Amino acid sequence: MSTSSVTGDLDAWRALPALQQPDWDDPAEVRAVTAELAAQPPLVFAGECELLKGRLAEVTRGEAFVLQGGDCAETFAGSTADAVRNKLKTLLQMAVVLTYAASVPVVKIGRMAGQFAKPRSKPVETRGGVELPAYRGDAVNGFDFTEESRRNDPQRLLKAYHCSAVTLNLCRAFTKGGYADLRQVHAWNQDFVAQSPAGRRYEQVAGEIDRALTFMKACGANPDEFHGVEFYSSHEALLLEYERALTRIDSLSGRPYDVSAHFLWLGERTRQLDGAHVEFLRHIRNPIGVKLGPTTSADDALALIERLNPEGEPGRLTFITRMGAGKIRDALPPLIEKVHRSGAPIAWVCDPMHGNTFEAPSGHKTRRLDAVLDEVAGFFEVHRALGTHPGGIHIEFTGDDVTECVGGGRPIVEDDLHQRYETACDPRLNRGQSLDLAFMVAELYRETR
Repeated sequence: MSTSSVTGDLDAWRALPALQQPDWDDPAEVRAVTAELAAQPPLVFAGECELLKGRLAEVTRGEAFVLQGGDCAETFAGSTADAVRNKLKTLLQMAVVLTYAASVPVVKIGRMAGQFAKPRSKPVETRGGVELPAYRGDAVNGFDFTEESRRNDPQRLLKAYHCSAVTLNLCRAFTKGGYADLRQVHAWNQDFVAQSPAGRRYEQVAGEIDRALTFMKACGANPDEFHGVEFYSSHEALLLEYERALTRIDSLSGRPYDVSAHFLWLGERTRQLDGAHVEFLRHIRNPIGVKLGPTTSADDALALIERLNPEGEPGRLTFITRMGAGKIRDALPPLIEKVHRSGAPIAWVCDPMHGNTFEAPSGHKTRRLDAVLDEVAGFFEVHRALGTHPGGIHIEFTGDDVTECVGGGRPIVEDDLHQRYETACDPRLNRGQSLDLAFMVAELYRETR
């Protein structure tokens, strides 16, 4: 495959409708910024992307489970060591519980190191009769409701790259340098169980993990095996100029990879078959995902498979369903049945967050943990009934004690939302709610084995 032919394919999206793209004031400045991005070192490497693809192939065969999570929208101010460590700590705690309960490897993917852009339902926001461009994430403009802050600034794309690099460096250091040691993470979970009002529910699983670790130690298992973990980065492939600038031709294979992240996904608003986003993603060789909402038909799903993975490469394509707790039990079975009959190797992952958002009387967007858990339960029930593999969960969470979603072992009620409502976009589970979810998913997974 020649570089010239690949480059031509990679730019074919420019002739197609591209939704959810910012209106930049100065096209020349955008060209200058993307040229600078194109000269920067890769954030990830083709070999790492292929390794993740292999792990996701295991998910399609029912041999592994995906845990994907992190911020709804990362912020530049949040790219600190403390914030990254807290998110990673929560993800690792959840992974230990799920690994033990599922008795299969858990593929750990962060919504981190690149989730700086968000689609919006309206291009503008109006407050008090003042109309300004909508906040599209720190990669595009600022959160403050001022004309200066809301200007779509292409220089922010460079800052997004540098903040992604900082976050990835921290994640690699933490996951390889002893912070992710299995015994330490388990100790964190024991602490959570001891302090959580719902802790008694989890004592059995925590105790079983403790005995398993004691047994392995008594057998002389090498402690180095518990010392580090594989961790992968992901974000929504929304800003096509940014993604294109960070696409490289791998020197070994001659194939194109988007080196902004290991895993890229398309949202419900940008998965049009004749759109620019699908056209771009079909040419890169990263493992990719597509969000599927409740209006998705089985034929839609098959058409996406044909467009994005016509060769049927295992691990290449993940479907992330976001149906809503009240719709998943009816909307999901027809998709799975028809895709399963087609023989396409698909990893099925549940996003129980986006279909369960509502506005509290205070005006805060929020989600009920009970609804999130109900959608996950419905996801497992459907797969159990069809004899297929529930491949993972995709959630929005933070490692901090925010008050953005209601419910949980330490219950947050709607009147509490204002106390620490810190999200830049959608409401996230806090650390306690995330661990509540992990232990409950562990129980559900055990029932399917």
